Amino acid sequence: MTKKANSSYSNAGVDIDLAQKLLKNVKSRIAESKRSEVLAPIGGFGGLFQIDLSKYRNPVMVSSIDGVGTKIMVAIMMEKFDTIGYDIVHHCINDIAVQGAEPVYFMDYFGTGKLKSPQYEEVLSGIADACRNNNCAVLGGETAEMPGMYGEDFDLVGCITGIAEKDRLITGQNIKNGHYAIGLASNGLHTNGYSLARNILFNKAGYKPDTYLDELEETVGEALLHPHICYWNAVRELLKADVSLDGLAHITGGGLYDNVPRILPENVCVEFDKNSLPVPPIFKLIKNKGSVSDRELYRVFNMGIGMVLFVPAEDKERTVKIAEENGYSAAICGKVKPGKQNVEIV
Repeated sequence: MTKKANSSYSNAGVDIDLAQKLLKNVKSRIAESKRSEVLAPIGGFGGLFQIDLSKYRNPVMVSSIDGVGTKIMVAIMMEKFDTIGYDIVHHCINDIAVQGAEPVYFMDYFGTGKLKSPQYEEVLSGIADACRNNNCAVLGGETAEMPGMYGEDFDLVGCITGIAEKDRLITGQNIKNGHYAIGLASNGLHTNGYSLARNILFNKAGYKPDTYLDELEETVGEALLHPHICYWNAVRELLKADVSLDGLAHITGGGLYDNVPRILPENVCVEFDKNSLPVPPIFKLIKNKGSVSDRELYRVFNMGIGMVLFVPAEDKERTVKIAEENGYSAAICGKVKPGKQNVEIV
């Protein structure tokens, strides 16, 4: 591209040189997530990943795609971007972990009206670090600078691929009357319900992101930016221990009411105990300031339970123990009963 053409594109709002410069700043960080199966460096037209067939008997590829949503707007208000990358990676890993899949590679889409530093590097560095921590390679991604599309905001989407043994896929079809639900604690909203939370806390209650509240023991913005917890380590260790993980649900948008029925057989329901795990104080604040009903809270938010694992009665104590040994707060939070593929919260 000629200097004149490049100047014209820059005048239109797209700075190709800046995009290349900022990406170069984080390439070394991204390279640290590389697995031996990755065949090409970052920057090619397509990422190459060779499955090591000696590790699997009958491998199944498991993929998922998701975004961070309007949590990004809180990050922009706080001018804090180092955790957003963790959010998208952890959310995506959890979505395939519920089927028993090991995360192997991740790809991202970063779309913005105008590239900014250090915002861009902080987001991508978070992605790289979260992937490295979970032995998941960053295989590639897309950075799109589109003036007039996003304004001063940006959007972040992630796509993940994992591998599971076909005979060890977790589907939920073996959940039956008498199974127990084990809850793994969340640390806040994770990546769902931010449109409601922002409306209540910032518009109705009039809080600012830097408003410190004693009941939170931190600012409102800090409470809203707690990074999404990754539960893969617990799932992996439970699989290694041959615990009968008959169903897992990642509690995202839709809460317990909508996510758990996705894996239930038609002839059962689950009765959850809302007092089984502590409810983070940010949820209590949203309830009080917004006069939100309990049913809506448990349908919009995770309300302190980030993942639910279904196991037979003989495995319930061992499941809690192994999860806690791996750094998670866990508790028996419900029981499976005869029903119609629904959820009750008492």
